[in-house]
Amino acid sequence: MKFNIKLISYLAFLIIYQTAFAQQSDNTIDTYRMPGESKLSNIRMLTEDGENAEAYLSFDEKKLTFQSTHGQWKCDQIFTMNIDGTEKKLVSTGKGRTTCAYFLPGDDKILYASTHLESDDCPPPPDRSKGYVWKLYESFDIFSANADGSDVKQLTNTPGYDAEATVSPKGDKIIFTSTRDGDPELYVMDIDGSNQKRLTFEKGYDGGAFFSQDGSKIVFRASRPKSEKDLEDYNDLVKNGYVRPTALEIFVMNADGSEMKQITNLGKASFAPFLHPDGKRIIFSSNANSKSGRDFDLYTINIDGTNLQQITYFESFDGFPMFTRDGKKLIFASNRFSKNEGDTNIFIADWTD
Repeated sequence: MKFNIKLISYLAFLIIYQTAFAQQSDNTIDTYRMPGESKLSNIRMLTEDGENAEAYLSFDEKKLTFQSTHGQWKCDQIFTMNIDGTEKKLVSTGKGRTTCAYFLPGDDKILYASTHLESDDCPPPPDRSKGYVWKLYESFDIFSANADGSDVKQLTNTPGYDAEATVSPKGDKIIFTSTRDGDPELYVMDIDGSNQKRLTFEKGYDGGAFFSQDGSKIVFRASRPKSEKDLEDYNDLVKNGYVRPTALEIFVMNADGSEMKQITNLGKASFAPFLHPDGKRIIFSSNANSKSGRDFDLYTINIDGTNLQQITYFESFDGFPMFTRDGKKLIFASNRFSKNEGDTNIFIADWTD
């Protein structure tokens, strides 16, 4: 009996210790998870401070490209890092403003958009007297470079804004946004910049496009001004190199531009769509449930427009999601737990369906 009491006491201690340790581990692992974020776990912050966004995986999924403004860099430059956040390296020229980097097939080259040919300095900020607008700098062109930043080559060389380039997982095409024909439209080109072809023709901004994992579909954000007042505002802004991103919806089309379909009808700013590897769902960022319009969360929706689900619940910004090819991890950017007000960092999380 005495022996049994000791045994029971020992087992009780062991259970309490293990439970406490497990709780501590869970709290440590999910420090960055908000209540309600049931599909995310083991969230880890990969950057420390500054404005970091648009982190996209290499083909072997061991590295990320991302754009960052921090420290001495006064406007976005392109960096790479390992998927665990180590070995961050500047890979753009350090001149002008850059955006939207992506690895090319083989991972020994990258592409990104930059204004460095026009000036070493950051281009002037947007005219905020027009409200919240995005500036489509005409000095943006798309460049390729070795993964260490060397051997920069120009891929686009037409008047107007060329940027927002991503690469098909098949490794055969690049899709990007351009104003070369007057309206911000989607174009594709071969990996070496040849065979540039226009895919969208409707009035309104089309951009932020990604291919599906099998390369057969393209998901993107778009505005479609309908009223005479909205159309007049849109035309005036585009003429001056701006778009107003306050009413963007998510669209899908075939890789050749056919069978375009509007997926969301939220009337809000929905952007950064990315197709889940199953090809049946899209994850995107939106202020759909924000009373102030300033809170952006991640949502998923079926490709037929049904089953809208909110994924994140942080009261500020969550955006730029990208799944790994097996759908088990999610990369995203967020203002959560930042050191300084306004900082945005890159996160990686385990995904559970």
